[in-house]
Amino acid sequence: MRAVRLLLRVVPVPAALALWELLARRAENIDYPPPSEIASMARELWFSGPASRLWLTDAALEDFPGSVARLLTAWVVAGLVGTALGVALGRSARLYGYVRPLIHFGYAIPPIMLLPFFIALFEGGAQMQLATILFGIVWPVLLNATEGARAVDRQYLDTAAAFRLSAGQRLARVILPAAAPKVFAGMRISLSLALILMVVSEMVGASSGIGFQLLQQQRNFNNAGLWSGVVLLGVLGLALNTLFQLTERRVLAWHRGAGGVS
Repeated sequence: MRAVRLLLRVVPVPAALALWELLARRAENIDYPPPSEIASMARELWFSGPASRLWLTDAALEDFPGSVARLLTAWVVAGLVGTALGVALGRSARLYGYVRPLIHFGYAIPPIMLLPFFIALFEGGAQMQLATILFGIVWPVLLNATEGARAVDRQYLDTAAAFRLSAGQRLARVILPAAAPKVFAGMRISLSLALILMVVSEMVGASSGIGFQLLQQQRNFNNAGLWSGVVLLGVLGLALNTLFQLTERRVLAWHRGAGGVS
């Protein structure tokens, strides 16, 4: 049975690629190249370097590390800031009532619309890209952390008070663990948004990065190169999401066990 389940998970990928190849070759549309052409172009652009550099080309070494570093930096900062502010707001109903309209106002603003502001403020470059990503992804973490902190079971807090735990101990042993599932949910959403905003921010006022390369391939009418960048982003998103899920399962193993999830 396990082998059948594994087979059902693996088979759709090559089947979809084969169907894509067949339809693309039959259509003969230069805007939609077949997967074999996309893979060949991806190898030429990014994976045809020497073995000593893991076959990465100069373009890959220039674009990949910077893009991933900006994405992860903004994501980590958003996680720390959003969690800290969210827990503080969640434990203070009065303070949350004051700032709630501002939070929802900020969350409603599309980050892309603020690109001209960030470009003028930081004059382009990495700081502008980090600010764009950070502004767009901090809200899901903040809102989820707030809800998680507000939903802490009163019995847990009463037990902590009975044991005379300090404020710091209550935060570390009761509030943060109780809010952790919500925080991780917000972090998962923000990770997907970070990938999108990374690409968008690199298409404006940038001279390197995956988003910049996508724009260059489009300007050069290199459709296979453009699609190879899209596929690369999909693979990157899948890898980041898989790593996050593994981490989440490990960190929240106690929560899954308490909920009776096997």
